[in-house]
Amino acid sequence: MNKDKLAIETLRVLSVEQSTKATSGHPGMPLGAAPIVHTLYSRFLRALPEKPNWFNRDRFILAAGHASALLYSQLHLAGYSVSKKDLENFRQYGSITPGHPECGITPGVDVTSGPLGQGIPEGAGMAIAEAFLAEKFNRDSLKLVDHYTYVLCSDGDLQEGVTQEAMSLAGHLRLNKLIVLYDSNDIQLDGPVNNANSESVREKYEAMNWNYIHVKDGEDAASVEEAIKKAQKSDKPTIIEIKTIIGRGSENAGTSKVHGSPLPKDEVEKMRSKIGGDAFEADPAVFEFYRETFGKRSEEAHRAWQKACEEYKEKYPEAYREFEKMLADDFPIDFEKIVEFPAEYNKATRTSGGDVLNAISKIHPGFLGGSADLTASTRAKGADGDFSAGNRLGRNINFGVREHAMAAITNGIALHGGLKPFCSTFFVFSDYMKPAIRLAALMKLPVIYVFTHDSIAVGEDGPTHQPIEQMTMLRSIPGLHVIRPADESEVKGAWEVAYLSKHHPTAIVLTRQNVKSLAKTDYSKVKFGAYILSVEKERLDGILIASGSELALAFEAQSLLREEGFDVRIVSMPSTTLFERQSEEYRNSVIPKDVKNIVAVEMSEAAHLHKYVGRNGKLLNIRSFGLSGPFPALLKHFGFTAEKVASAFKEVYEKNK
Repeated sequence: MNKDKLAIETLRVLSVEQSTKATSGHPGMPLGAAPIVHTLYSRFLRALPEKPNWFNRDRFILAAGHASALLYSQLHLAGYSVSKKDLENFRQYGSITPGHPECGITPGVDVTSGPLGQGIPEGAGMAIAEAFLAEKFNRDSLKLVDHYTYVLCSDGDLQEGVTQEAMSLAGHLRLNKLIVLYDSNDIQLDGPVNNANSESVREKYEAMNWNYIHVKDGEDAASVEEAIKKAQKSDKPTIIEIKTIIGRGSENAGTSKVHGSPLPKDEVEKMRSKIGGDAFEADPAVFEFYRETFGKRSEEAHRAWQKACEEYKEKYPEAYREFEKMLADDFPIDFEKIVEFPAEYNKATRTSGGDVLNAISKIHPGFLGGSADLTASTRAKGADGDFSAGNRLGRNINFGVREHAMAAITNGIALHGGLKPFCSTFFVFSDYMKPAIRLAALMKLPVIYVFTHDSIAVGEDGPTHQPIEQMTMLRSIPGLHVIRPADESEVKGAWEVAYLSKHHPTAIVLTRQNVKSLAKTDYSKVKFGAYILSVEKERLDGILIASGSELALAFEAQSLLREEGFDVRIVSMPSTTLFERQSEEYRNSVIPKDVKNIVAVEMSEAAHLHKYVGRNGKLLNIRSFGLSGPFPALLKHFGFTAEKVASAFKEVYEKNK
């Protein structure tokens, strides 16, 4: 058995030993795709096991995250800090080899994957980042940024709509350093792929401006190698369709039975007997083979990169300083002074939000993003023109009406590093983005989402465009900061939180309609999630809680209540998620536990506000879809008037006497 064959068979055996020992996992793809991953690592990939976050490494995304055992086996053999014991603990509590790959958990894993369809868009985002940074910093032969992004995907990945959105855009942008390795085994969980698919893969992706390469036998590592070499020379993104046999070498090879069911122990032992050794062991020759191929190539690439950095630093000191600052995300901003708004600004928060975004763009050269064909409406546009095949330095990305891909691509940009990405659409269409937003939170990516048209005040466009349940949905995602500022001052605070975040994505939720500029709002207190905006004069009869445009409504209601002798506090709550992170002492100072008379006002489903009003208070929210009509009429219909808020408070007050 030659070295390549021994390495491939070792990958297969280690992979199935993991799933069989765990009595859980997916042996089919690892058995079929082992030669693909082996060829990539032994012939092409440049990455350092001892420095897994080396900036100029090639990126590898296992889009088909269910084949995680194959990736862990490869990382183990390639010299990463993934031990034999880690393989034995596959899918076990507390292990670094979870059921699906998680970046930040396993050294060498660049992306958290598992939900099919996300990997190729994330790869497109990485390729956008590489292209932008390469164009900005590379000088002649001195290349600070020069790497490929490889994605291993399955039939299922290519069936997902988000993948088609992203591949369409990637082809349009000619992201030629994006190479997709398609494990084409004609089988998925429910049976043959042709039960659900009948299109020509070649014609489909060539029509999307992709380079297509076919490998008829995925077991032939030399053919896979030749295909990747061709892909590297293309001026387009490349998809290499590699025909494999799912579960190769097992009794159920070529059938759906082997997709997600661990192999019986006797089958695994039979496979092990072909390469020798005990379970979870590998021939020292295999480790040595990867050291001589993957290891040496990567070390040479890293040394060459370090040398280029030193020469670059000498020849282009200012550019190199900017490069280092972009990698560190080190562009401080004084958000109090970032934009000087007039006292009676009285404009929509989408407008003030756009003003702040534009000001950030002037300070941070790596701040980029775009909208899903809604720039004129959301006011969210990147600087320096459109990013395109002809302008790699454009910081505005025309995502088109591809909300899901937009969010996933933005994740890829954030994962790459060196850039600070944002994306934008109407709030109601955050539904289309939710899986990617969830992954951003899971991966702790500081992506910024700008959502506008935040309530029934959208008006005439009607219930299809009026968000109701979206606020509750986003607030329910662990780790996602959701901020709904009331006016331009709080908009500054929202952007400050988003801009300074290192480990949390942030959703900034803004109005379509004009809002009043409130005299006492404080940008510096938005980071606390909630704060006292108007204190009671003599005694605390109760509290009005509001966010966004409803904060002005709370002030009007307070005036009415004061006329009737009620002394109420107003609490601005732009972010329940940030408020919950504060100390109990602070939270109790804003909303004392012994206060029963509390009314919260929000034009959404607002489930997360129930805990603040409790059983004794009242929540004025919306529990139905909206209506089409001028927004003042809708506010009256749904009860969002100062009179209704004041009446609700009096009702609560009387009930709690």
